[in-house]
Amino acid sequence: MTLDKPYISDHYTPVVDEITCHELTVRGTLPPELDGRYFRNGHNPKPGITPTHWFKGSGMIHGIRLQDGRAEWYRNRWVKTPALDGVPFTGTELDVSVAATNIIFHGGRYLALQEANLPWEVSADLDTIGAYDFGGRLTTAMTAHPKEDPATSELHFFGYGPFPPYLTYYVADASGAIVRSQVVEGAGPSLMHDFALTREHVVFIDSPVVFDHAEQSGIPYRWHDDIPLRMGVLPRAGGPAVWCEVPEQAVLLHVANAYTDVRGRIVLDAPRFDRSAWESSWKWWVGAPGYGTTPNVGSTFHRWVIDPATGKVTTESLDDLVTEFPAINDAYTGSDYRYTYAIAFPGAGVEGYHTAKFDARTGQQRLFSHGEGRMPGEAVFAPAEGSRSEDDGYLLTIVSDLKNDASELLVLDAGDLSTVAAVDLPRRVPAGIHGHWIPDTEQPA
Repeated sequence: MTLDKPYISDHYTPVVDEITCHELTVRGTLPPELDGRYFRNGHNPKPGITPTHWFKGSGMIHGIRLQDGRAEWYRNRWVKTPALDGVPFTGTELDVSVAATNIIFHGGRYLALQEANLPWEVSADLDTIGAYDFGGRLTTAMTAHPKEDPATSELHFFGYGPFPPYLTYYVADASGAIVRSQVVEGAGPSLMHDFALTREHVVFIDSPVVFDHAEQSGIPYRWHDDIPLRMGVLPRAGGPAVWCEVPEQAVLLHVANAYTDVRGRIVLDAPRFDRSAWESSWKWWVGAPGYGTTPNVGSTFHRWVIDPATGKVTTESLDDLVTEFPAINDAYTGSDYRYTYAIAFPGAGVEGYHTAKFDARTGQQRLFSHGEGRMPGEAVFAPAEGSRSEDDGYLLTIVSDLKNDASELLVLDAGDLSTVAAVDLPRRVPAGIHGHWIPDTEQPA
């Protein structure tokens, strides 16, 4: 245990090598429609390398191949970027990425993402191919949270940075070719981790955590009390962004979803950090003394309603659970939706880690407890065959089990959070960040 580096301790302790195992043990019955790959990325520095910040640990992707009710294989691979072997990662060299935050599939390519750099392409078997700049069209870093429009299959994303132009918006068509690139005027040098997409608008989040060269943690961003939270509304049809100031200070790291209501207002849902919650989380990420070995997450689920016509923004609390890593049925991205899934962290009367389900219409919550010493990852939604409702499908998550020094891929029913199946993995998988379920129907032959 490394008490002064909690992000490489306990559930976050890195694995030291790459392995491949076939024909994994399945408990329960895997739904036959789960044919594809579940990939999940996360920070996993090599032995002998201790990063100064959680965000600086090199990326390792863990993959499980499901087919015909079987768990065909598990494999884990580092993304072999220059940063893997200790090349200094300053955030200015676009190809020197740790590539550790997310992995997506679009336009026939698997892309490992880290928001300060270019994507890194990997193969379907997780072998590293190299830095990818969309044929020279991507000239900035790329967010780790792109959004695919379920109606058009376009990929919407952005690049941000500490120097002008602070924000550039991109659209790639279904084949992966960038067809739109636009500098978004009015943005500032804030830490812009995620954004929102509706059918009509793109919404950017300009937070009070901004570039500050005085920050000594290794990631040069710091909370500033004199900078407000703002939301920039950019029409997808074209035109400039309208920036709306929010009457509160807050940080939104991850957006659950957004849509336009019948009155033309934008509704955006996300976990919200106030200053206390943000500072506590930041100190855990950098290993500040006294912040323990478990994440000090303090974000709670909120809703923002933006009126583009008046610039007015209102905020309301949706739930008091301590939650992060929200996910939805991606078929509802940008549309009116009902259900959000998230990790519920210890706090607000809840002990241990849970997978949570929120119902936006009724305000009700449902919790699945993972038990003592067990920590789930982000819940990824996979639709059921011929699904007839928004929550007709499955949640996939890798669960880290400290008591047994093991992990499993857990499959839950997205409707009632009951257990459908579990795949025993050949090793304990460290707690990670983001990933995706990539069905065979989306992958190249």
